[in-house]
Amino acid sequence: MGTPALEVRGVRVVLGGRLVLRDADLVVRDGDFLGLIGPNGAGKTTLLRAVLGLVPVRDGSVAVGGRSSRAARAGIGYVPQRHEFAWDFPISVEDAVLSGRTRRIGLLRRAGVDDLRAVRDAIDRVRLTDLRRRPVGQLSGGQRQRVLVARALALRPRVLLLDEPFTGLDMPTQELLTDLFSGLAAEGVAVVMTTHDLAGALYSCSRIALLNRTVLATGSPDEVRDPDLWSRAFEISPDSPLLRAIGLEVPA
Repeated sequence: MGTPALEVRGVRVVLGGRLVLRDADLVVRDGDFLGLIGPNGAGKTTLLRAVLGLVPVRDGSVAVGGRSSRAARAGIGYVPQRHEFAWDFPISVEDAVLSGRTRRIGLLRRAGVDDLRAVRDAIDRVRLTDLRRRPVGQLSGGQRQRVLVARALALRPRVLLLDEPFTGLDMPTQELLTDLFSGLAAEGVAVVMTTHDLAGALYSCSRIALLNRTVLATGSPDEVRDPDLWSRAFEISPDSPLLRAIGLEVPA
C-alpha cells in the first residue's frame, strides 16, 4: 500500500510529571480523512503536537512520508485552535496566510512567485478572495478560522492536522470547511482532525481513531460502532445517552 503519509509508533509523552500519552500507535495514509476522537484530557491535542515536534516524545517514533527528520515535519499543515493566533496583530489576510510559509521562505528572504501563488490558491480555496487585504482583526470567527486553514494549505501539505476546527462556528461555515476537508482528502491529502462533534465525524470522516491516552481503536465509521469501545474511550456507562445520541446500538 506504499509508505504511510503519517506513522506514529509507541509514542509516550510525559508533561509536568504526568503521563499524557502511552504506547500510541496511528497510521494515516494519503487520502484518509481521520477523526481523532476522545474526551477532554484524552491527549488529542498533545498527539498532534507530538507529531509536529512541539512537545517532547519520551518513547516511540513519528514518521512523515517514511522520514522522521525535522524537515519532514516542517511540511505538515497545522490548523491550531483559534485562540492560539494573535488576531490583534496588524496584518492582512494575505500576510497572515503568507506567514504560514515563513519557515520555507526564510526569515530574511522575500517571498517568491511560487510562494505568492500558493498563498493566492489557498485564499481562493477557503473563499476569502474578496477579503484578502482586510486586517485579520476585522474578521468574524468563521472568517478567522478560514484564514488559519488557508495558512496551513499555503504549504501545500501532504498531511494536514486540524485541532477542533469547528469550535464556535455557525453551520454554514462548518459545512464549507467539511466539504473542503473531504475534497482535500479526495485529492490525496492525509487529513487528521480532532473534534468534539462525534456525530459529524462519524458522518464525514473516512476513518475514526478513538483515543484516551492511547489509541483504543481505528477503522471506518462502521468498524468502530461497538458501544463497548466508546464506553471505554469516554469512560461512560454502556447505557449512557451519549451512545444513543450518536446512533450506536445499546444492548437492552
